[in-house]
Amino acid sequence: MSQATVLITGANRGLGLEFAKQYAEAGWQVIACCRWPDEAKELQALAERSGDLLEIHQLDVADFEEIDALALILQGRAIDLLINNAGVYPQSDFGNVNYEAWAEAFHINSMAPMKMAEAFVGHVAASDQKKIVTVSSKMGSIDDNTSGGSYIYRSTKTAANMVMKSLAIDLKPKGIASTILHPGWVRTDMGGPNGLIDAPESVAGMRRVIEALTLENGGRFVAYDGKEIPW
Repeated sequence: MSQATVLITGANRGLGLEFAKQYAEAGWQVIACCRWPDEAKELQALAERSGDLLEIHQLDVADFEEIDALALILQGRAIDLLINNAGVYPQSDFGNVNYEAWAEAFHINSMAPMKMAEAFVGHVAASDQKKIVTVSSKMGSIDDNTSGGSYIYRSTKTAANMVMKSLAIDLKPKGIASTILHPGWVRTDMGGPNGLIDAPESVAGMRRVIEALTLENGGRFVAYDGKEIPW
């Protein structure tokens, strides 16, 4: 079996950066993508430490032409694991909703994972492991919503969950397994300082879930600790 390759969006900070770090340390070839590589100092430092194992590519997942361009640049390369990690969390309270921000959040959180899958399906299908995952959130669970609010983030993550559920079914004939991940409430720039776990613990758990992912158990909504989350 050849060396495994992972492509990670939003790899410049938080969970994306930790995914890049852990997979590089595990000997994977890491394709780390972010909007502004020149400003991604931590990612650059990680690339220097990781040598040939980590490469950085510019990618704004909101720019679908840029996604297609990167797929062309990486043409002919097998990608064992595609991690849709990039996302946005606009604030939204009833009576104070920015509808333009809502549309942009759907573009990034819900549509971009689909576009990434369409652009890179050939790369993933050509690999040994054949996996596509999206980092979602329990806040996208309708069953779990007991506190209201966060209209934009919740609705875009619920939509992303449905996209990935359909992908798990549609890509199964190609041998590609897909699932949806809940990272837990993590202490990151997005999650804030009050999170219950740190990024290394979250990513280590999600990596275990990804490792156990098969065509048979795909299409589920799974937390970093392996527990299935109600839709």
